[in-house]
Amino acid sequence: MTSLDSIDPAFRLSAARRSSDLAALTADPTVDLLVIGGGVTGTGVALDAASRGLRVALVEKHDIAFGTSRWSSKLVHGGLRYLASGAVGIAYESAVERDALIRFIAPHLTRPLPQVVPLLGDVRRRDAALTRVGFLAGDALRLAARTPGSELARSRRISAGEVIAMAPTVRRTGLRGGLLNWDGQLTDDARLTVGIARTAAGHGAIVLTHCSASQVTGTTATITDELTGHSVTVRAKAVVNATGVWSGSVDPAITLRPSRGTHLVFRQETFGGLTAGLTVPVPGAFGRYVFALPQPDGRVYVGLTDEEADGPLPDVPTPSDAEIDFLLATVSLALGTPLTRDDVVGTFAGLRPLLDSGEGQTADVSRKHAVLTRGDGLVTVVGGKLTTYRRMAEDAVDAALAASSLTAGPCVTRTLPLVGATSRDALRRIDAPERLVRAYGTEAPIVVALAATDPALATPVADGTEITSAELAFGALAEGAITAEDLLERRTRLALIPEVAAAAAGAAQAALAAQ
Repeated sequence: MTSLDSIDPAFRLSAARRSSDLAALTADPTVDLLVIGGGVTGTGVALDAASRGLRVALVEKHDIAFGTSRWSSKLVHGGLRYLASGAVGIAYESAVERDALIRFIAPHLTRPLPQVVPLLGDVRRRDAALTRVGFLAGDALRLAARTPGSELARSRRISAGEVIAMAPTVRRTGLRGGLLNWDGQLTDDARLTVGIARTAAGHGAIVLTHCSASQVTGTTATITDELTGHSVTVRAKAVVNATGVWSGSVDPAITLRPSRGTHLVFRQETFGGLTAGLTVPVPGAFGRYVFALPQPDGRVYVGLTDEEADGPLPDVPTPSDAEIDFLLATVSLALGTPLTRDDVVGTFAGLRPLLDSGEGQTADVSRKHAVLTRGDGLVTVVGGKLTTYRRMAEDAVDAALAASSLTAGPCVTRTLPLVGATSRDALRRIDAPERLVRAYGTEAPIVVALAATDPALATPVADGTEITSAELAFGALAEGAITAEDLLERRTRLALIPEVAAAAAGAAQAALAAQ
């Protein structure tokens, strides 16, 4: 079967499912665990708890992956950066969680990414040697996490010709080879988060987007449907605050120090067909790099910054001119022809929810996550990073169990596959375009079948993209998109290039109207 009917209804999110779930929660507003926040951590908490047998409801004011979760570098990090600062525990935890993601949880959304450091004339041999040592330490982390070489190969020194083959626009003058390392890359962070939410729903969780939470305590919250204004007071045995940088708005006792990470979006033609992550050392900051990362749909992202984000927190952060200039200048150090603002076709920025340690720059603040339990039992989970979302979720659920009268089974998410996941060998045998397999896994043939029902669904929604109306339809019918922005910004990422999103807006509205 290749129609939507072949999907277990429990794993389908849609406007109709949202309405029925909201009605059911209104009729019986009691749950074991209420999760506030629909980012990667919040959906991870919902999946962890639901798969342990708890009755779970998750509410998100906007959409799944609306906040920080969609603004990452799309990397599944092995923790190499943390080794440089001596944070061995965080580095090891990252390597273990990377292994879980690429081998068990989401093989369809992950792939090995070669990362190349070009050894140019201005890279001192001492720094090159230290980088090589760091890569060898990364190899040791991979072995410690038991990730096989078939998934992530060992690092090595490569020739100038190999560097040029992977990064054709690299500066040739003074190029004496390069250092090659392997890490994990996501097809898309928002798609990962949607997959976690759908899998949580498949295990019985109620997932309600466009619903806000107010008057939150350790056992209650008022939930308001942002589309209708209808409110209901939900009673829970435990409540988890997983709102990231907005955690302080739920629990004013939480003090965070948000850090802004900015990326620039380019078309692949600008980089001549980049096939590896081009890794450029930041001058005067050993262990810190700017990356040019090849992406699906003919894009390259260049990032990222680590700037203190002062003042009120915006729903959608925007890059500063200084950050844009910094990224352009730094990546251009490794290119034959410097990039300019005319080459930039889009930008995005996200806010890291770092705990306020009161000292140093945000780049020096620990990325270790924290789970905090308030006197009334409210559990807040902050810090961490996308790669370690599963461990953060496990720790948050454990804390919620400890703070309440709940009992539950053991955590099973370490090897629990998300919807669409299967082994890498099985993925290769799926009869669908590779682009769709990387985004939808075992559900790729369903998207192909949708496109076959109407020629209009099979054509790209705009110039400059391969994404079709069938993918928008799938986003509305199975992935919980409620608005055109949900489709354009988080199910397909078309909005990362504004002119493409504008051209596709009509197709998004049509997909929603056809439900």
